[in-house]
Amino acid sequence: MSVHKSNVKRITTHVLQEMKLKGEKIAMLTGYDFSMAKIIDNAGIDIILVGDSASNVMAGHETTLPITLDQMIYHASSVIRAVERALVVVDLPFGAYQGNSKEALTSSIRIMKESGAHAVKLEGGEEILESVKRILSAGIPVMGHLGLMPQSIYKYGTYVVRAKEDEEADKLIEDAKLLEEAGCFAIVLEKIPANLAARVAQEVKIPVIGIGAGNGVDGQVLVVHDMLGITHEFSPRFLRRYNNLYEEIKGSVENYIKDVKTLDFPNDKEQY
Repeated sequence: MSVHKSNVKRITTHVLQEMKLKGEKIAMLTGYDFSMAKIIDNAGIDIILVGDSASNVMAGHETTLPITLDQMIYHASSVIRAVERALVVVDLPFGAYQGNSKEALTSSIRIMKESGAHAVKLEGGEEILESVKRILSAGIPVMGHLGLMPQSIYKYGTYVVRAKEDEEADKLIEDAKLLEEAGCFAIVLEKIPANLAARVAQEVKIPVIGIGAGNGVDGQVLVVHDMLGITHEFSPRFLRRYNNLYEEIKGSVENYIKDVKTLDFPNDKEQY
């Protein structure tokens, strides 16, 4: 029997804040489509991030840069139709907010209105503060993202760990505090030293969610295709694979092909 919607306690930004205060860790995964979102929501995930990583895992691009706002809205709408419990956060894609706070607000309003999502996420600190404030002024919750910022990959030139040097570490702490002061409800820290991430989590009152940032933070996020082993070429140190669905699915397809070719499928019981 499926759980009736009214019986499910929805995760809100307020609930996440309470979880941090109680020391309860926050579990977050990406989701891009109805079927997968339904499974991970029913499993009890706290946050589903409709990540611009859809550009990589769903569309096969090398970076997150090509995905458009319309495509993000399409993925977010698909996820929202499946979700009864999780907070759904949507990445503002590259080009939808940088350098223009008015465009940032317009993009965010479109995401909220057209997909029904609960919040947006932006990469950057001080340099996008005006956009963050403008989005928040419209009553739209904002999640920050610091450390390795995939949308800036051509600036970095590499996906190595960020903020190892003091100067970059100091700026990251300062940016985290600026995002908190502006009113962000949470911050993602990607691929930074564990001790720095733990320090940020202690110094800000809002939840800090890590990916490749150690366990001293308030929660963790992974790309669902990586975590389930659907992707198999990508093996960063921070990734734990909980399954090997690449091999399982491939094996199932091979068995299906064999059964079709040998006339084993469909059998007498599988036809009308």
